[in-house]
Amino acid sequence: MTDATVVESPCRAVTAEEVDHLHEFGWVKLKRFVDPDVVRRMLEIAREKMGDDADSNPLDPGAGDAAADGANQDPIAYFNVGQSSGLTDPVMRPLIYEVGKNARLLQRRSTADGAGVGVRYYADYFVPKLPSSKPSRHGGNGPTAFHQDFITFAVDRSGGLTFWFPLESYGPQAGTMSFVNGSHRAGVLGDYTTYGGGDALDVFPELRELGMSEQMTYELGDISVHTHLTIHGASANTLDRPRWGYLLATQPADVCWNGSPTPNFDSTAMTQWQPLDDERFPLIG
Repeated sequence: MTDATVVESPCRAVTAEEVDHLHEFGWVKLKRFVDPDVVRRMLEIAREKMGDDADSNPLDPGAGDAAADGANQDPIAYFNVGQSSGLTDPVMRPLIYEVGKNARLLQRRSTADGAGVGVRYYADYFVPKLPSSKPSRHGGNGPTAFHQDFITFAVDRSGGLTFWFPLESYGPQAGTMSFVNGSHRAGVLGDYTTYGGGDALDVFPELRELGMSEQMTYELGDISVHTHLTIHGASANTLDRPRWGYLLATQPADVCWNGSPTPNFDSTAMTQWQPLDDERFPLIG
């Protein structure tokens, strides 16, 4: 595979039916979305950064949980976090911009001139879930409690999306995600650390009445997308190898910082309600 192949057509366009599914259920599975050769190269990059065991990247106790440089202060229970360098990588950058075009369609935000609200890059990471049967330097080998992502991003409006790329074919035994159907309409449901050792389904039992998606099964090239208000979780990885994943978080172009502390970007020189419109958050769609 050449870099030219990656740049020309890393992924397809989403369909109207897929956009509708996202808005009805809060998540959508995009089958055969990305060129499998691109996914294979992404996995090579991830292994170069994190080791074949996905647990050999350096420990850095000085950085925040899922911080912008991809390091952990405290081990995360449900995956290890690795820096992707996506915006500068010749394989990842074209994919990120193609995802941005699709995110613009999926977020379905209108403007007076009909052009629609654009999309900003927010963050991207390699996020392997490590085998539950083995000890881990970084943690990352447990189940993912049901939660929503919105509150962790310190932004003033909804509309953000997470694109989750499995880097190999995986089924439920790898600890893939399930989604609570329609939970994106329930509003902001707090940070997962405030659930007293439980999860969103315990604190908001009415969510159980909404129904659950099947635990995802992905062929190479499939991905899933969920809104930052969608409740989701995953079981532990029971394979004897890592469940390699990559996530890309996008935000609507008019998003602003809400003033809350966040590990995801340096806000020391920022003022509350400042737009996230500098070089860290380029327009990608």
